[in-house]
Amino acid sequence: MSDTPRQLGGTSHDFVPPWRLRHHHVQSIYPSLPLRRAGVERRASALRQASRELIVDCGDGVRLLALVATQTDAGRPPSDRLAVLLHGWEGSANSLYLLSLGQHLFDAGYDVARLNLRDHGDSHHLNAAIFHSCRIAEVVGAVRELQRQHQGKRLVLAGFSLGGNFCLRVGARAVDAGIAVSRIVAVCPVIDPEHTLARLESGWALYREYFVWKWRRSLRKKREAWPDVYHSLDDILELGNLTEMTHRLACGYGGFPSLPDYLRGYALVGRALEPLAALRDASVRIIAAEDDPIIPAADLARIARPAVLDITRTRYGGHCGFYDGVAGPTWVERQILTSFDSG
Repeated sequence: MSDTPRQLGGTSHDFVPPWRLRHHHVQSIYPSLPLRRAGVERRASALRQASRELIVDCGDGVRLLALVATQTDAGRPPSDRLAVLLHGWEGSANSLYLLSLGQHLFDAGYDVARLNLRDHGDSHHLNAAIFHSCRIAEVVGAVRELQRQHQGKRLVLAGFSLGGNFCLRVGARAVDAGIAVSRIVAVCPVIDPEHTLARLESGWALYREYFVWKWRRSLRKKREAWPDVYHSLDDILELGNLTEMTHRLACGYGGFPSLPDYLRGYALVGRALEPLAALRDASVRIIAAEDDPIIPAADLARIARPAVLDITRTRYGGHCGFYDGVAGPTWVERQILTSFDSG
């Protein structure tokens, strides 16, 4: 394999980090390490100071928590652009990659809404029903409501991992939902959840243990917020197997008849992305790495390829890393802004 990324959808943007940062585990882990938080939060101080908590009415009684920063909140001229950002599974609106990207876009003149998925961030108390990845309707509703509150502004979306998956599904439903989206960028999106789950179970144990730990913490918060509903989670909390935890929660609390039915419910393979073709004057971009230890890049060959969709597939980058070691925005954050500003 050469250093040049494979060209799919007509785009090719090379990412070749310094040799010391090329290992896929370094790329996947280092950008999110706690030791970087102080520096990222300091750089994102303008975004954080301007951000206001907003409870977003998603319809059907569902509420999601967003952190919204406008240019006027920072004493700047009003913006005509709104960026809605989505974190990955068990991340939050305050994940380092959303703070860093959000500040980069804020500096470029965008209003920025960092949206928490259900039961992420400090939002476990907002809805009684538990989070699962097929809850696309409420994310569509949240994006539609955010656009309504920022009428006349050009809407762009970006998401990482599961958040990238949600962004692509929002795009596929945008026309029917009355959402006018201009640009979408999905970084290392979950394509086939069955394959991703298998990678987590069979790959480096650190990833599996990390997600089990974070999921347990989230479930405990859910039980604390809704003790009458989730008083019997102990048997699930004792599990250390992501597949069995997913099965128990999806079937026991999500109403799915089987684990495969649940996983197929948010897969992007087959014809799932064909509706993106209905987007007018818009572009959609997937950025993925060949060496991603969690999302198999080979699954990209199994998705629909409407003309509006471009894919950047690089040799290096790991899972949502694309970290080149420079101060300030990472390579992928600069790429996202370039995509948003294009056309």
